Amino acid sequence: MSSHDLYTHATDAPLWQIPASGSARFSWEYDDGRDRLLALYQKGKDKQWDGQRRIDWDLEVDPNDPLGTPDEAMTLYGTPYWDKMSEAERGELRKHYASWQFSQFLHGEQGAMVCAARIVESVPDMDAKFYSATQTMDEARHAEVYGRFLHEKVGMLYPINDNLQSLLGDTLSDSRWDMPYLGMQVLIEGLALAAFGMIRDTTDKPLPKQILAYVMQDEARHVAFGRMALRDYYKQLSDAELREREEFVIEGCYLMRDRLKGAEVLENFGIPRAEADTLSEQSEYTQLFRRLLFSRIVPCVRDIGLWGERLQRAYVDMGVFEMGNQNLDLLMAQDEEIAEKLDAERFAAEEAERTAEVAEAIEEGKTQV
Repeated sequence: MSSHDLYTHATDAPLWQIPASGSARFSWEYDDGRDRLLALYQKGKDKQWDGQRRIDWDLEVDPNDPLGTPDEAMTLYGTPYWDKMSEAERGELRKHYASWQFSQFLHGEQGAMVCAARIVESVPDMDAKFYSATQTMDEARHAEVYGRFLHEKVGMLYPINDNLQSLLGDTLSDSRWDMPYLGMQVLIEGLALAAFGMIRDTTDKPLPKQILAYVMQDEARHVAFGRMALRDYYKQLSDAELREREEFVIEGCYLMRDRLKGAEVLENFGIPRAEADTLSEQSEYTQLFRRLLFSRIVPCVRDIGLWGERLQRAYVDMGVFEMGNQNLDLLMAQDEEIAEKLDAERFAAEEAERTAEVAEAIEEGKTQV
């Protein structure tokens, strides 16, 4: 079945085209490289995985609760709209929210794949080209698994959110080679990591938990890559050039914050856009969710050297300034540990099951003799 048959409403066009700008850069230096970045490249190669095999696609998904997250996470929870809904209608709402969230993840991963490919083309250093080539494969795999979950387990897709599309367009249309790093590695990937983590840590469903844990294991490396490359480069820029990047970050953060309202879902349930926005603004869970979503972005922006007065004021306005003190290295280590623990538990259980099957077969053989 075509993806277009599963969209809640028709997309504007089958293809979205962004005119390319900037230079493709070749480097003839193949030996020289930063040890930290080459080590990350090695880790990127070592940690490649197959989405068809590592994830247990035989796990069933409840069509009325695909993500298994608390109902409090939905904007309508606790409102008169929620009280009037039947259980079947609430199940349909959960399905739409799951579709909307994972659809934005899917579209973001395709954007990340294109940005990573753009970095391979435009970044001047060979060590960065090496790593971003592994990231391009990572992002393709992420798009594959999110797409499969939506097609096979949910059966519904949402078009890309306007604000996410706008930020992707700004990121890819800029001719400066560092902008795909800043737009994708820092802003979009950073926000995605926090969103993935909120669902990973609250779901009671094993399949979405697997998908999110394994994707986050990769994404933590991608953000580390952006930090390394941009921190080195931004030390060389003038104050005026740094302020330009800060303006881009400010605009991007407001766009991403406003992306999180999910008004598209409520409109499909007959709620006008203005009222949907108001309900979202009044939701305590949504307000908490927004603040936590910047837990990866703010410390990363500060770490790479973008911390001017105007940017700090913007983060105060968003209520996320204190996130600048978060320990990114600790968060990434936790992402790695959660994925590895999940693997250990899953494969230990499978090994025990296989051992039991062998023992049972031996016992059956004895009785037949």
